[in-house]
Amino acid sequence: MFEMLKKLCMLNGASGDEGAVRDFIINEIDSCCQYSVDALGSITAFKRGKNRAVKKVMFSAHMDEVAFIITHITEDGYLKFAPVGSIDVLSVLAQKVTVNGYSGIVGSKPVHLQGKDENGNVPEFSDLYIDIGACCKKDAEKTAAPGDFAYFAGEFYEMGLSCIKSKAIDDRIGCALMIELIKSDLPYDAYFCFNVQEEVGLRGAQCTAAANNYDVAVVIEATTALDIAGVEGEKCCCRLGGGAVVSFMDGRTLYDKDLYETAFKTAHENGIKVQTKSVIAGGNDAGAIQTAGSGCRVLAVSLPCRYIHTSSSVMCKDDVMEMQKLIEKLLFKLYD
Repeated sequence: MFEMLKKLCMLNGASGDEGAVRDFIINEIDSCCQYSVDALGSITAFKRGKNRAVKKVMFSAHMDEVAFIITHITEDGYLKFAPVGSIDVLSVLAQKVTVNGYSGIVGSKPVHLQGKDENGNVPEFSDLYIDIGACCKKDAEKTAAPGDFAYFAGEFYEMGLSCIKSKAIDDRIGCALMIELIKSDLPYDAYFCFNVQEEVGLRGAQCTAAANNYDVAVVIEATTALDIAGVEGEKCCCRLGGGAVVSFMDGRTLYDKDLYETAFKTAHENGIKVQTKSVIAGGNDAGAIQTAGSGCRVLAVSLPCRYIHTSSSVMCKDDVMEMQKLIEKLLFKLYD
């Protein structure tokens, strides 16, 4: 599981540039199921189970990650860029990035050259640039062009007793868990959607959900954990080590109450660690799936993740195992 997760996280796949991730997933599932790829690039897979399903149940994860797109090359050879997805500008300063396989550093005006009206202000993305070591525009054009993508160069490594740090845990963890499900023996037929362009508006999910009119969908995601210094009580949202996160509501979706209660009941009956989000914020592909076609009942099972949408997201391996156990048990409950 974690070796596969490492391979997935180290692939680059911005919204609209998911090809490498898609190829990896297809290579993993090709002999295990039927699948198709739609015009946007999302994968819809169908896996036969031991029993025919009365309901159309779908599991969903997204292939894309937050990244950057090159917008302009200056005469001095610096790359101007914009975010692709929701990224805090403060998490970008002085970060190592890659552009077409080449290394670069995100630069900004140094503090000792800032005027009084600039000092202490949070910069805008328009104030930043990527330094790839080029001496001029012509030199930089050998490496990049407007429309090319740049990526966080976040390493994947273990830290502490059971944590992993990496870029793109959101949502390569969902992709890894769905690949494992497809490779397993399922009790009932199930669909699996590996969606594109979640980070820029749930676009892939709008298409895959509308194409098949599912009855029930489980979105497998990563979500913000705020169990960090200076954050207390309900503002922590959810915690590493607390198990799978099952949401009742976020910024895009009001989740099916019966499915929410079933998830907690199933977890408690099987000794699986589970928690909920205490802050209503964010969103995921459930927001598009829920309202597609004639409507779909949705549930989100998420991995708590610190510093999400940065080069250094941190997760707990134990939480992944609790997610996996919960999803496997839910396979017997979703068809009622």
